[in-house]
Amino acid sequence: MQDLISVIVPVYNIQDCLPRCVESIRRQTYSNLEILLVDDGSDDGTEKLVDELAAMDERIRVFHKANGGSSSARNLGIEKASGRYLGFVDSDDYIEPQMYEKLMECIRREKVRMAQISRDEIDEAGNRLPNVCEPPEKAYVCKGESFMRELLLHKGDCSYCTKLTERKLFEKYRFPEGVLNEDFHLLVEMLGEIEGIAVLPEQYYHVFYRTGSNTRKKSKEEFSRVFMDIVDNADMAEKIVRERYPALKEEAVRFGLYQRLDYMLHIPVGKMVNTDTFYCSVKRYLRKHVKDIVGNPFLSGKNKRYLFLFTAAPKTVRQIHGWKMRMKNGHSFSWL
Repeated sequence: MQDLISVIVPVYNIQDCLPRCVESIRRQTYSNLEILLVDDGSDDGTEKLVDELAAMDERIRVFHKANGGSSSARNLGIEKASGRYLGFVDSDDYIEPQMYEKLMECIRREKVRMAQISRDEIDEAGNRLPNVCEPPEKAYVCKGESFMRELLLHKGDCSYCTKLTERKLFEKYRFPEGVLNEDFHLLVEMLGEIEGIAVLPEQYYHVFYRTGSNTRKKSKEEFSRVFMDIVDNADMAEKIVRERYPALKEEAVRFGLYQRLDYMLHIPVGKMVNTDTFYCSVKRYLRKHVKDIVGNPFLSGKNKRYLFLFTAAPKTVRQIHGWKMRMKNGHSFSWL
């Protein structure tokens, strides 16, 4: 008898994309699954749409709650789920029909507690964007420490949306609420509970990017919050590496420097003031780690040049970088 899979979808004001998302889950070739739509306080009609979708398929269960963010909705879904395995799909994304069947086959074959499919990124016009995470050439099992290394080098995929995870792993853990990059935060904690993750090359999960999406808004306020969270995550990762993976020290230092470089390249110039304690802490970190900038083998030459410049004249460098990016039509990641 097939093990039950619970697919959790946090939902908030997403009327236009939700039917496609839900239909892609309903069409799964792995039939023994339930779909948990967690309405996170929608007020644009989505709160009615989820009930209409549930009437179409007895496998769909709906939960309404006050708005608390994606992590809060996911955590409620975990509490209500009945399945032995949990999957997560963001409400503006969609998946291929065989995704969960392939993931379950992989879990059984490799005898692992977590399996991961690959993903691609699709824009509003239906065009494929460059891969954020390159899929492997063939399936393999990545040991926990090796997967941690991949994350620290920005090569691994931390998203739980591409994964099928044994529910028992969530008995000790939940998604952190009130922060972004919550998947990374949870995964680096959970890696200590598993021996490895089976990774499949097929790009069966489709991430939908659009300006104004409820999970991908492009406001200055959210940018500031995102890049503060990734610095906090870098500190957490360094602590975990010291405790569990001491052989990854250089990779963890690289990660901390890289995340702070990302922060410096995006912080609004107006926030680069001595009264901003977070900004000042980033400056102090960079100046304290000058030797690491020089000697770290995992930083590119371009990364090192930018880091040196930010230790010397951060505000001036940020202004020049902003002008340069505007001249290049806003392609703000060309520095990588």
